[in-house]
Amino acid sequence: MESFYFYIPLIFVVISTITDNLLHRFQNLPPRPWLPPLPIIGHLYLLKRPLHKSLAKLSAKHGPIQLLQFGSRLVLVVSSPSAAEECLTKNDIVFANRPQLLAGKYLGYNYTSLVFAPYGDHWRNLRRVSALEVLSSQRLHEFEPIRAHEVCLMMRKLYRTSFKQASEVHVKPMLVDLTLNAVMRMISGKRYYYSKDDELTEQEKEKAHRFQEIVTEIFQLMGATNVGDYLPVLRWFGVSKLEDRLISLQLKRDLFMQELVDELKESMDNCSDGMHKRNI
Repeated sequence: MESFYFYIPLIFVVISTITDNLLHRFQNLPPRPWLPPLPIIGHLYLLKRPLHKSLAKLSAKHGPIQLLQFGSRLVLVVSSPSAAEECLTKNDIVFANRPQLLAGKYLGYNYTSLVFAPYGDHWRNLRRVSALEVLSSQRLHEFEPIRAHEVCLMMRKLYRTSFKQASEVHVKPMLVDLTLNAVMRMISGKRYYYSKDDELTEQEKEKAHRFQEIVTEIFQLMGATNVGDYLPVLRWFGVSKLEDRLISLQLKRDLFMQELVDELKESMDNCSDGMHKRNI
């Protein structure tokens, strides 16, 4: 009798595997590795670091198109240029939705921002607004002096750094600073990444430091792997503290942006009051 209880987990795995294979064939899904997905974890046991090399090995063994199961999520791996082109042209609407990951819940305002919103009327409206108000030819022409000025500042910084340092100069951080400064100047008219030679007030230094911390943490948490996104049952046990960090980051970002909006409103009110007094 005790030996029977010992075989119960094995019987459960066998039944689950057979049922999953039958459903896979019945639903006419893309091919997948001959190794079956395990209960709960799926094909996660086939992956090793670095991830791209593991996926490349699986594609070399099982074909350019394969359907993997990462915990509770299905993942389609496409390694053929022709298949990728078909996914992005003929079937672009099918693959237009974004996965609802934990980062999108907090950093994407419950999946309502342009990056995290699912394909639909709301997303199309956001895309239309961004195309007209930010990426239109008129807007790009208006913001061209800002981009040109930031490029000049970056080139000067690169020139000075190359003379001061005998070793190699890392251009990637400078390009990140260039992009963020250009974006923030278009939004608020302010720069938040400065060189050591710039003269700043303590308030400007404090705001720039806060902004840099928020951006750095956003990049870190957006690129972090959350096991709870693939194994939701682990979130009940509090295995990862990523959600607490995302909540704290959302509060800090909202506070910073609200202060920025209030400053812009105040400057616009002062400008309108000054124009009104001159007219009088």
